[in-house]
Amino acid sequence: MTSPVLGYVDRTGPLHRLSGVSKLALALGVVIGAMIGFDVRYLAAVSLGSLVLWGMSRVRVRDLAVVLWLVAIFATLNNIGIFLFAPSYGTELFGTRHVLLEGPWRWDVTAEQLFYQSAVTLKYVAVLPSVLLFVATTRPPEFASSLARFGVPYRIAYAVSLALRYIPDVQREFRTISQAQQARGLDTSRAAGLRTRVRNLASVLLPLLLGTFDRIEAVSAAMELRGFGRGRRRTWLVRTPLRLPDLVLISLAVLLVAVPLVLLGVND
Repeated sequence: MTSPVLGYVDRTGPLHRLSGVSKLALALGVVIGAMIGFDVRYLAAVSLGSLVLWGMSRVRVRDLAVVLWLVAIFATLNNIGIFLFAPSYGTELFGTRHVLLEGPWRWDVTAEQLFYQSAVTLKYVAVLPSVLLFVATTRPPEFASSLARFGVPYRIAYAVSLALRYIPDVQREFRTISQAQQARGLDTSRAAGLRTRVRNLASVLLPLLLGTFDRIEAVSAAMELRGFGRGRRRTWLVRTPLRLPDLVLISLAVLLVAVPLVLLGVND
């Protein structure tokens, strides 16, 4: 079976056994720390740590290849946009200017601009693995309970969990409809031309959308019949207790936020 585009990867690993609360705390710590800090040493250390965690998780790159490709494309476009619209921001930020390659008009390639954009790219490398690992190693029910324990309203937490839970179902249904349409002569594979694929995919998306709406209506009716949303609070069936590795991970998350704050004061 093909792995979901984004969702839980059912595989035994050390991160799978940890509580969703500690993994969410680590993801938030990395995100907040990367937003606050701009020290390349800190970002490089966090990036290296995130890659080490990825290796420990036993989540393969191809499990989340689509998301990784999309983020890589977005990061590339973001770097191109930064250079096109603010090619001198690095020199303004550091107060020096060392031209490496002269370009037309104002688009000179400077060491400061390359350093700045490298730091921006490091932010992606630091944040992406920890966030994806939280999603890929946390079951949807525990995902919802973890969000709720961090103060997210349980209706929102359950909606996010439900969306992640149904991604594999939608992907499976898309594959089934696509194969059925190909059996009728509508080719949506890579062998067909781009224009033909786009036209034929429209005949796949319509029944997929209709089936998704039917599923949403059925789930909504079932939740309403069970009184979901009537109370201000709710209990959770899946909630992994915090153990020593979880406490270590939470402490690491606090440290990841504290270090860039200290570095801001030191660098100033």
